[in-house]
Amino acid sequence: MDNTQKPGKKIFALNIISNEEKSKHKGFGAGSIDLNSMSPVIIDGDEAYIDIGAMHAKSKVEKGIKFSVNREDVPNGRQVWIVWVAVDRGAEGQFYGGMTACEMSIDTEARRGWKILAEHVNKMDYALKRRIILDGLGAEQKLALKNLLIETNNEWWDRSPEELKTALEG
Repeated sequence: MDNTQKPGKKIFALNIISNEEKSKHKGFGAGSIDLNSMSPVIIDGDEAYIDIGAMHAKSKVEKGIKFSVNREDVPNGRQVWIVWVAVDRGAEGQFYGGMTACEMSIDTEARRGWKILAEHVNKMDYALKRRIILDGLGAEQKLALKNLLIETNNEWWDRSPEELKTALEG
């Protein structure tokens, strides 16, 4: 993973939605969910990175892709994961509190993809409720995610529950 910052490029932190941006989340249920502590991490191959576009299904890998709920519609797709990461605050400070993984299949060349939107929404909710569900992630993906979390904020990692750290072991 390249950690060098390109000129003019903004580096995203895990606390991604400001008070200004919260006002854009209006409509049914507005104000009932605080997304201020939620960040989407994309795992594509052995690379893990924060992509706030995933909050609205517009991550780098999702842009320009027509999605189907039928996996067989994307026979040449590569496996990509969205991991919803919730940051919590305790007496000693912030920590990684909840984390859930959702699979997608993306065929960039054919501009086709597979995902189950309801699963993505439910898994985001589970992460907000501080659950840890990383079923399906392989050792390589877990290592990439763990390294990203540590690099992003080592103190948050140190304060994170042992259950979360154990879930990210190969």
